[in-house]
Amino acid sequence: MAGPVSWVLEMQAQPERSDELRALMEEMVANTHSHEPGTLSYEWFMSADGTVCHIYERYADSAAVLVHLQTFGARFAERFMSLLTRTRFTVYGAPDTAVQGALSAMHPVYMGQAAGFHR
Repeated sequence: MAGPVSWVLEMQAQPERSDELRALMEEMVANTHSHEPGTLSYEWFMSADGTVCHIYERYADSAAVLVHLQTFGARFAERFMSLLTRTRFTVYGAPDTAVQGALSAMHPVYMGQAAGFHR
């Protein structure tokens, strides 16, 4: 079933590099907002001590995910991975096989919707 795809990416941050992370975060948010209309939500959350980062992302569909992943890979992946270490990655919805392949290196857990709604 095609439809929205979302995820929560949980990362371990390096508090001693918080200025670099803040700059990268702001650049990624601005770029995503300006150039990816299929991105419905793109929110970063940080723990008070700066050691844990959660990123919530919601996309209109799998095509919008692929647009984001292309930009991420070309512009941000190297810096992102040098500042953050993945601890958990949970994907919600039914991404197509292209998205699943693109995300496979991150070893996500896929969760299909069982009940509920979104307004």
